[in-house]
Amino acid sequence: MNRTILALTALTLLASAAQARTWDQIKAAGTIKIATEGAFKPFNYFEGKKLTGFEVDLGTAVAKQLGVKVEWITQPFDNLLIGLGQDRYDFVIASHGITPERAKAVDFSDPHYCTGGAIVSKPGGPKTAADLMGKTVAVQVGTTYLDNVKKVKGVKDVKTFPKDTDAEAALMAGRADAWVSDKFLGLDAIKSMPGKLVQGDLLFQEKIAMAVKKGNESLLKELNASLAKLENNGSYAKLSNQYFSQDIRCR
Repeated sequence: MNRTILALTALTLLASAAQARTWDQIKAAGTIKIATEGAFKPFNYFEGKKLTGFEVDLGTAVAKQLGVKVEWITQPFDNLLIGLGQDRYDFVIASHGITPERAKAVDFSDPHYCTGGAIVSKPGGPKTAADLMGKTVAVQVGTTYLDNVKKVKGVKDVKTFPKDTDAEAALMAGRADAWVSDKFLGLDAIKSMPGKLVQGDLLFQEKIAMAVKKGNESLLKELNASLAKLENNGSYAKLSNQYFSQDIRCR
């Protein structure tokens, strides 16, 4: 899911002010620090105190492929790329969509899945961009979902929330006519509440990737190589089918 384009100028300055750990330094330490949000089911979320999800399992598999242990760090979504620029962790895997703005502040790996921003509503609610005319839409703050909803002509009101779960709750409570978020997140919500929600059209499509600090080419090379190996040996497809019953790689 494509998310925040916040404080990119500050991120660029942070990236130039400090030095990220190179792959050799990470390998020597034996542990890689990975950051995610932990509030974006089914990609990264908590089951009780356990951090889990597709991206968490994929990040763990990448680390195993690289031969290092993992230290997971969770941060609010809006803070993730800022923390990366401050060298609080080595890379981020948290459903960041690749955008030109973000690419100025961080370097992206090869995409680890493709998705899009989908409209979700109650049965009989809006399902297309045209249907959103005169409607109130709930969306997470700092996301490309918000950016794209703002481009839809005729939307009456856009309500922003700290988390997607809050935006979903607003829809369920009748405080919004539709909720726009990642299509797989929407499908998971629909699955958990049969008959109460339906998914409409995609407002846009996007490629999702891991992010490293700008200029950290040695780590980026290793992440791409590890991801390619997981795709080639069938591990990625197995994990994708486990969570989505389909292969969600970009085609």
